[in-house]
Amino acid sequence: MTLLKQIFNFYINSSIHVALSVFSLTWITLIEYNLLYDENVLYFVFYATITGYNFVKYFGIAKFHHRRLATWLKAIQIFSLICFILMCYYGFQLEKNTLLCIAVLGVITFLYAIPFLPKHLFLDKHHNLRSISGLKIYLIALVWSGVTVFLPLINMQYDINIDVILTGLQRYLFVIVLMFPFEIRDLQYDSLKLSTIPQRIGVKQTKVIGTLLLILFFFLEFFKDDTNTGGIVQLLVITLVTMLLLVFSKINQGNYYSSFWVEGVPVLWLILMLLSL
Repeated sequence: MTLLKQIFNFYINSSIHVALSVFSLTWITLIEYNLLYDENVLYFVFYATITGYNFVKYFGIAKFHHRRLATWLKAIQIFSLICFILMCYYGFQLEKNTLLCIAVLGVITFLYAIPFLPKHLFLDKHHNLRSISGLKIYLIALVWSGVTVFLPLINMQYDINIDVILTGLQRYLFVIVLMFPFEIRDLQYDSLKLSTIPQRIGVKQTKVIGTLLLILFFFLEFFKDDTNTGGIVQLLVITLVTMLLLVFSKINQGNYYSSFWVEGVPVLWLILMLLSL
């Protein structure tokens, strides 16, 4: 049992689960727009997510403990290096316009973790984008929306029309709400200087805002030119599941409530779509 728990913890801590979620959302976009399974984009997104998330999460730790890293961190570093190599391989298979989009999103991710701006612009000692008051959740949603909606469509040379923009907005709202249970959980750890949404308006109001955003997320579907009943039913299920997870989230939540169940909602969404094909 201990071995299984260690494997599961590695699965979560090495960002495989979050990468599977981003992979799922990207595939959902391809299915929604009746495009073929794009192995190069999907695998690139999967490995890039692992590389990016592990870089952001463990950059500071590795910087201060590089001489005697814990075994688990060494394993994650080696794993991340392998994923980086695979990311580069699949990246070279992508279209030039896609690579340009990747470069922009990559710069945002890099600046999110690395100190680079003058101290007077920041509210804490880290001096990176994630440290700017209240900015973190919007940056993550922006990158996820760009990667999972626009990246696969640009690579397939699909026209960016109103429906695509609405999908991008939906994805942005969806990811913001997915972040709320994490921010509620982290209330006991986050510095007040981060000014997260639960810190500013409280847990109850955060859930109210999240519910309203999910309602908007769902009803934006009806403004698209191309919709179908099956897709709307799946969207309704995902909206309700996400809403329930948000409502039942709390500060003292289980270890895997957000990091597994909440982050796994996109995987459920993909499964529903694949079953309906």
